[in-house]
Amino acid sequence: MTGSDPRTASAAPLTGPAAPCWVTLMTRNLETAERFYAQVLGWSFRPGRLGADYAVAYRGEVPVAGVFAVSSAYQVAVAWTPYFAVEDADVAAARVRERSGTVAVGPLTLGKGRGVLASDRDGASFGLWERTEASASPPAPAGHAHAWLRLRTRNAFDAAIFYGEVLDWASGRPGCCDVAYEGDEVIVRCGGHPLARISSGAVESAVDPVVRPHWQVQFPVADLAATVSATERHGGALVEERTGFGGTEVTLRDPDGALFAVTDVHSPA
Repeated sequence: MTGSDPRTASAAPLTGPAAPCWVTLMTRNLETAERFYAQVLGWSFRPGRLGADYAVAYRGEVPVAGVFAVSSAYQVAVAWTPYFAVEDADVAAARVRERSGTVAVGPLTLGKGRGVLASDRDGASFGLWERTEASASPPAPAGHAHAWLRLRTRNAFDAAIFYGEVLDWASGRPGCCDVAYEGDEVIVRCGGHPLARISSGAVESAVDPVVRPHWQVQFPVADLAATVSATERHGGALVEERTGFGGTEVTLRDPDGALFAVTDVHSPA
């Protein structure tokens, strides 16, 4: 069994008014997903408050992700999806539509908040989350993130404008994320900590889902080779390996077809 790397530094926790606050896996079979990610990433699972088909993944006592089983009768893609915190889900959903994005679901009241499932104008899916009650969950340890994000999109500059206008990035408001254009990529930082990279070059019509625009959820691990081996032993597959930015990123597919990435990079930027 492998696990997330506790030494990861200089990363932002998935919290904040305009930062990713959560990542969720939409899957077909909850028990299968729990077994797989327990063996591959060392997580434990507890029932969530959204019903029998929802569980929360923990590393130690800190929640790191949600896992939601959806019936095949629903037209919902099996995928990892980031949810960005917003002050008002209705306002943010309206901004998505105004900028030629799509709102597929919501805003819906779910537990201690209101959620929206949307996609940007290139087709990359993401969520919005408005907290309606304070969270009782412990925060991530200082200087540590359980995950970070990469958006593979058609044009990084155009995508940064879209998400900046929807999520108030680089708005100058207290607590907002900053955006920097470095080389061919956009780097998003929150509170001075790197949070996400936005990369150009995705192709909307591509058959390969790795090439199509999408948000990639990346989990830092201590041993890439052991994680890949555990993935293959437990029904997953190696999809792609990339070297750069101080380390290696490996894209994997879980037994249900959801793509995720693991990396030995200690900071995304």
